[in-house]
Amino acid sequence: MIVVKAENVVKDYGLNNQIVHALRNINLEFNAGEFSAIAGPSGSGKSTFLHLAGCLDTLTSGKMIIENSNTADMKKNDLALLRREKIGFIFQAYNLIPVLSVEENISFPLSLLGFSQREIKERTSSILSAVGLENMAKRRPKEMSGGQQQRVAVARALVKKPVLILADEPTANLDSVIGREILELMLELNKTEGTTFIFSTHDPMVMEYSRRLIKIRDGQVENDEVRK
Repeated sequence: MIVVKAENVVKDYGLNNQIVHALRNINLEFNAGEFSAIAGPSGSGKSTFLHLAGCLDTLTSGKMIIENSNTADMKKNDLALLRREKIGFIFQAYNLIPVLSVEENISFPLSLLGFSQREIKERTSSILSAVGLENMAKRRPKEMSGGQQQRVAVARALVKKPVLILADEPTANLDSVIGREILELMLELNKTEGTTFIFSTHDPMVMEYSRRLIKIRDGQVENDEVRK
């Protein structure tokens, strides 16, 4: 099943009275269960693609289809609902809520979706165990290392069981040992849960782990390689 389909996607930005062509006629498809990376130098358009796929930005032209929904035809409220229900995000800055505990940060998306307290407790407990943080449920983000905070971010993204996880430079603030641990964790969750992962990265280690590597430069696909 195709989870993400980009058809002739164009994204332009206005900058200092000039037009910046961030993406130029991108055509890509991502199937369910993929563990893929989009790589390229700074300014290549990789993060822009993730923002469009995650309904965080709007296209200039073309189509971005998420599970049969063409985001170009959707209103803001519908895009927000699609993003909330179907998509999980992992960012390099973690983006945890500092006043909330680990378990509260993880359960927050479920509260927004109206899950019962029983379901919230069960799902939060299960994902805490899956990411190895069951003994840190009551801690605040400031009491944790960068790697532990990124585990919380992974758990928060996965707890609502989205069809798609978008990870923007998830290892950028981690040393190589912790970065590899996080990648191993995400790969294991990809295998057990069947969740589709798409990374944007310039980290060779992320590229190494990815089963599909797409290289883009100047807003265009340069190479698309599927690995065994």
